[in-house]
Amino acid sequence: MTSLVRSETVTIISDQQNIPAYLVEPSRDGPFGGVVVLQEVFGVNSHIREVTERIAAAGYVAIAPHIYHRQAPGFEVGYSEADLDLGRQYKMGTKASELLSDVQGAIDFLYSRPNVAQTGVGCIGFCFGGHVAYLAATLPQVKATACFYGAGLTSSTPGGGPPTVCLTPKITGTLYGFFGTEDPLIPLEEVDQIEAALTHCQIPHKIFRYTGATHGFFCDQRYSYNAEAAGDAWDKVMQLFKDTLTQDAA
Repeated sequence: MTSLVRSETVTIISDQQNIPAYLVEPSRDGPFGGVVVLQEVFGVNSHIREVTERIAAAGYVAIAPHIYHRQAPGFEVGYSEADLDLGRQYKMGTKASELLSDVQGAIDFLYSRPNVAQTGVGCIGFCFGGHVAYLAATLPQVKATACFYGAGLTSSTPGGGPPTVCLTPKITGTLYGFFGTEDPLIPLEEVDQIEAALTHCQIPHKIFRYTGATHGFFCDQRYSYNAEAAGDAWDKVMQLFKDTLTQDAA
């Protein structure tokens, strides 16, 4: 981490519970836009912390809530098959209502900071966090959402119920979706369904399909990392946040 940002672990309130979150903010004075970062199934691990730090270095106050805290406090693992199995187990124990409460708690915390502009926040999520980010896009304060390869959007929702894509009419901001054409977890037909739902509901959006990229292409700690796709996607996320969130002059 550079001297351009400072970080700490903070506590947010969700459903009257204390949930830890990793907060990173620019070292200079604000006000800044706020961004909620949503983890993969592997927890708020070093990769998610690095993403949170990169966002803060770009001029935002970024916060990554521990959305597995109810089941596994402090959970973070690597990328082995055993780690993946464990992360998926905890994913199955989540509920959409609790996840939305966690994101809202993170937003409320951001808005309690004097250096955060209260004009709407951004949300970015990867893998399972990509699915949660699509859910979070329905919260009224979320003005920009970056959904990276969120699986199951057209077929399920955490805890059960109609597929998350059915909530598309409730999205009030802009949503960008990032998918790899070789992702075995998200057939291209599902990507087309997501795009069709966003178009039908007249949600401002862009869907990006990266040829040759697979699931997890943004994470440089995974075998699936695709530097070209990740770099392009990052540029597009930064443009999305610049266009939709208030931040101080550079």
